[in-house]
Amino acid sequence: MEVRKQYLFEITSRFVAVKNLSDGEEINRACENIKNNTKTSSKESLGLHELKQNKPWFDEECLGFSDQKKQTKKQWVEDTSHSNVDNLKNVRSETRRHFKNKKEYLKAKIE
Repeated sequence: MEVRKQYLFEITSRFVAVKNLSDGEEINRACENIKNNTKTSSKESLGLHELKQNKPWFDEECLGFSDQKKQTKKQWVEDTSHSNVDNLKNVRSETRRHFKNKKEYLKAKIE
């Protein structure tokens, strides 16, 4: 409960400055101000949480497969023709196969 009170105190003190904005200021600047104030208050009161990397096997090559899959899906959404459906299925299976092989290779290498 103490952390919650500290966060509320931080956030309210930072938004006092936002209330005093003049009407002539841009809305984008005000939104950016709100975003930065929220982030800063959260870091100060809640602390910084380090995210652990769950997928050490995911590299640039995997990112390329993933991007290709996204592009193919966009094409399919724009035009749901039979050829785009087949293309999407092929790219999905290639991506899935690549990811599976990559994980299995790294597991075998670790063992």
